[in-house]
Amino acid sequence: MKNNKFYKLIKKLFPLNRSLAGPANLKTLHELKKINKNLKIKSFRSGSKVFDWVVPHEWSVKEAWIKVKGKKIIDFKKNNLHLLNFSSSVKKKLSFKELDKHLYSIPNQPNLIPYVTSYYEKNWGFCIQHDKRKKLSKKQIYEVHIDAEHKKGRMSYGEILVKGNSKKEILLSTYICHPSMANNELSGPTIQIYLSKFIESLKNRKYSYRLIFIPETIGSISYIKNNLIKLKKNVICGFNLTCLGDNRKFSYLPSRKENSFSDHVIINLLKKKKINYKSYTWLDRGSDERQFCSPGVDLPIASVMRSKFMEYPEYHTSADILGKVVTNEGLNKSFLFYKDLIKHVEANYFLKSKFKCEVFLSKRSLYPSKIEKYKNYKDLSNLTNLLSYCDGLTSIYQIMNKCNLKMKKIKEIEKKLYRFNLILKKDIPF
Repeated sequence: MKNNKFYKLIKKLFPLNRSLAGPANLKTLHELKKINKNLKIKSFRSGSKVFDWVVPHEWSVKEAWIKVKGKKIIDFKKNNLHLLNFSSSVKKKLSFKELDKHLYSIPNQPNLIPYVTSYYEKNWGFCIQHDKRKKLSKKQIYEVHIDAEHKKGRMSYGEILVKGNSKKEILLSTYICHPSMANNELSGPTIQIYLSKFIESLKNRKYSYRLIFIPETIGSISYIKNNLIKLKKNVICGFNLTCLGDNRKFSYLPSRKENSFSDHVIINLLKKKKINYKSYTWLDRGSDERQFCSPGVDLPIASVMRSKFMEYPEYHTSADILGKVVTNEGLNKSFLFYKDLIKHVEANYFLKSKFKCEVFLSKRSLYPSKIEKYKNYKDLSNLTNLLSYCDGLTSIYQIMNKCNLKMKKIKEIEKKLYRFNLILKKDIPF
């Protein structure tokens, strides 16, 4: 079972020393393009101003190590998490006291290498197991060597557009900027690239689908800067794909407004499949939903994960690996959930009342007589509640969740409303 397509891809991409920009990111995108040739590899120029940020330089590393008495005690080539991500070059001999200022470890996880970055502050350093750090001699002289390059170039990203019957889009986003971590990094792009193939296989798609593979934070900010008008005009639903590889409980993180089409389609599917999940709030955000949902952007982006980022013990450490954290079962279940989520999105529609103010139901025999009123109050309440949400902008899943109605009951009420020509139906917002 360890040779399934998800597992194979993660295994191939795992060793690459990804960062915000550099050759490893580009190689990652070329590997994804082998799976879907429709992936277009694009880029943003280093130094470009994007809102309050600047696109970074490319970063690459030839080697990095620490030696004592000529013997390597830390080697980037053995585990790229050992090097502070985006570290500057250095070549010098140091006392332990000087070296210790540039070491990073986790006291409460003493056997793990942490993942630490210095993207926006010039620095150098190494990440080390805390137990190993404590055993370093305070009397020795340490030889430190980091051969890294920061050069002006391009920050690469990938994009796939799958056109549907409508120009209204579903946005799927994942990130490609972390090095060797299987769940936090590679489960997202792995699921998403195969999901793109599934979406392409759907016939008569209602919506268009835009799938992007970007560096986290600066990638989404850059993408929004260059595409904001188009995104605000077309995107009606979207999801940020991350942390999908483990086989633990599902997690749901809502959009900022917590009431979007995206939120309700997720909640509806989780309920329908009777999935036991942990629900978070917008205050628990931490990935690219921060940018897509930010004020002035206001895209309806929500997330379904397995163990949420920052909430599982292996997060941002050398323990986030295949087999231990990421499993075939976890990957397969996540992929099947997102396939069903896309099908659920495609089944959506919008209803709009043909009248302003309340419809006069009595003359259409839709309002019960005084004698029958209390007997049939629930049916009347369901009908009027549904009709009150028929504004042409509220998705059918929002109506279902707000009115606490199942699809069978929705269809019964719709049939009555269509009979008297009271509502209109469209696949996209009116």
